[in-house]
Amino acid sequence: MPRIELRTEIKADKHIVFDLSRSIDLHKISTEHTNETAIAGKTSGLIGLNESVTWRAKHFGVYQNLTSKITEFDRPNYFADEMVSGAFSRFKHEHHFEDSNGGTLMTDIFDYQSPLVFLGRLADKIFLEKYMTDLLKERNRIVKEFAESDKWKEVIK
Repeated sequence: MPRIELRTEIKADKHIVFDLSRSIDLHKISTEHTNETAIAGKTSGLIGLNESVTWRAKHFGVYQNLTSKITEFDRPNYFADEMVSGAFSRFKHEHHFEDSNGGTLMTDIFDYQSPLVFLGRLADKIFLEKYMTDLLKERNRIVKEFAESDKWKEVIK
């Protein structure tokens, strides 16, 4: 079971970074290359505890749906979302936020299990873990870009 851990230093207030990280609208911006759109549940604004969103996106040439739910929430320090249905056997994405050097240290822990046990492990090693890491890095780049400028005001109202 792969576990991806990323740390991103952001020169912005923890509350802003936290809210950007749970913004459905910012997520859409960070995944434009996959044509990702929210099609059910919370489809815009800030997602909160016990709320879910169903995403439709094109990955590996195929449109897929994935529903995740916010299962833990402690603003502005931590939240977690977990897959309810989708292509993975399971996943949990933890989002941690700490004050750091006058800004925020954002830590993502993405723990997932691919379907089809043996084939899933092979897919992880060959391409899936890198693909997921790259998706998270792009998301974090966009969070950082918006948080460190006035762009955050476009998505947090």
